Amino acid sequence: MTLSPLAGSWINILAASLALLLVSAAPLRAQDKDPLVAKVNGTEIHQSDLAVAEDEAGQLPPMSPDAKKDYLVQFMTDMILVSKAAETKKLGDSPDFKRKVAFARNKVLMEAMLISVGKEALTDAEMHKVYDDAVKQMGEEKEVHARHILFRVAPGDEKASKEAEDKVKAVIERLNKGEDFAKLAGELTEDPSGKASGGDLGFFSKEQMVPEFADTAFGMENGQISGPVKTQFGWHVIKVEEKRVKPQPKFEEVKPQIEQYVVRKAQAEMVTKLRAEAKIEKFYKVEAPADPAAPAPPEPAKK
Repeated sequence: MTLSPLAGSWINILAASLALLLVSAAPLRAQDKDPLVAKVNGTEIHQSDLAVAEDEAGQLPPMSPDAKKDYLVQFMTDMILVSKAAETKKLGDSPDFKRKVAFARNKVLMEAMLISVGKEALTDAEMHKVYDDAVKQMGEEKEVHARHILFRVAPGDEKASKEAEDKVKAVIERLNKGEDFAKLAGELTEDPSGKASGGDLGFFSKEQMVPEFADTAFGMENGQISGPVKTQFGWHVIKVEEKRVKPQPKFEEVKPQIEQYVVRKAQAEMVTKLRAEAKIEKFYKVEAPADPAAPAPPEPAKK
């Protein structure tokens, strides 16, 4: 089935007129860098126009480069033809249309300005400054690498809790006699992921675990085996494999997040500055939200 170039959002007089304005107002191009690909009743369509059309069209179905070019040319052709027809009917002369064009122009200019400010801010020096500041704020966070064996208990089931505690005590006795923790975890733990990993939890910070578990693990030494530990999940026995200071992420590992932060920070600062310098007048009032803590007014007495 052939996709119609006029499908969906393409039949939009405003978008068509804006596209025509862009085409009509386009500066003279160097033909070798921006080749002419088509003409529609004398109106030129260049490769750069197809790039704009592709952005506007959104997600396109999979197709070859030649098929995509032809699809976009049809898109531009229909825009030009329909917008010319709209001009013939003087649709562009209405106040409503002019307001929409002004709004669209302001929106495109705003987006272009935000992109420009973001690019200007995105320097290596600024990104490394953000990285260094973040590393300083992180400080030296401690981590523990531990294993555990868990016997689950449903909340409020005291009988099951006592049975699970006894199981943990029996396991601790076997561990103290020299049995391998990972092997016993694979056989006995009721933590599904722990069966395959020998109860290995990897490295974790104190905040990543429930308090009872974290307090016990961070209070132990390397190689030490805990006594029975009760949490909301049941009864555990814990073995600490290693303790360390959490390594700081390398710059390249967090560079995408830093880039996003720097760009958004620069954009927000520009907007905040422009607002502060502007004279903004509002000719309406906004009702203050009701205080949820305030008592409801009394109902009138019924006669």
